[in-house]
Formats: sequence, structure tokens, C-alpha cells
Amino acid sequence: MPNTYTKIYLHLVFAVKNRESLINSKWKDELYKYITGIIQNNGHKLIAINGTANHIHIAIGYRPIQLLPDLMQDIKGSSSKWINENRFAHGKFNWQTGYGAFSFSHSQIDKVVKYIVNQESHHKIKTFKEEYLELLKKYNVQYDDKFILIDVE
Repeated sequence: MPNTYTKIYLHLVFAVKNRESLINSKWKDELYKYITGIIQNNGHKLIAINGTANHIHIAIGYRPIQLLPDLMQDIKGSSSKWINENRFAHGKFNWQTGYGAFSFSHSQIDKVVKYIVNQESHHKIKTFKEEYLELLKKYNVQYDDKFILIDVE
């Protein structure tokens, strides 16, 4: 086949280390813009980004020109460095090791975007850990409890 055509959508989820509430509403929009730039500079399309003080959800149109772990390393590594250089967080800011990545279809874009946009109200009802475990179960992802969202050391 002379050309390659793809349409891949991913819902990415990752948390602040120890799920600490360090993402401040005063600078979260700047963080989201910074992460948007990382995604776009890597050739992917941002569809939605939002979260709470302790985690972020991102929906992207993923182009298979880059390995997902490399994209996530760039997003998490560059953004934590940016947060620390700007001294937005008190002390050293780090993201939790690992992430969730879930595929969804074109017909589900509106539903996923609505879910991401409504994160603040969603988390008035359930914790991030409850939400994350729900996503893992919904997508039938096998996991080991001892490695899910490790608490404060």
C-alpha cells in the first residue's frame, strides 16, 4: 500500500506523585497550554485536557510516528521540569510513575471530551483512585493492586 492512514484516539491519565494536590488553579491553565505544546510539537492533536489538583486527563489524536512511552516521558518530564523551573509548586514537583492510556473510537469523542471537561464536578463524587480503577476495569486492563497509585512513601 503506497500510503499509510491511521485514526487513533487515546485517553491519557496520570497523577501527581503520591496524588498530592499540587496543581494550583492559578497556574493550571498555563500547564495545560505547555502540555498542549508538547503534544503538538510531537505531531499529535490535542482534543481535550483537564484535571484536578492531583491528576490530569488528556484526549489526543495519536499519530503512530512516536512510541507512546516516549510521548509520555516527554509530557511528564518536560512539564515537571517546567513546573519546577517556574517554582509553581512548593518543593520539588514530580509526576507519579506510570500512566493510563485507553483507546476510544471516533464516535466516542464527544463522550470522552465531556468526561474530561467535567473532571472537577466528577471528583466531588469519587476519588481519583476510584476513578482510575474504574477505567482499568472498564477497559479490561489487568493490573496488580500493589502497583496501582502507590501512596506516600
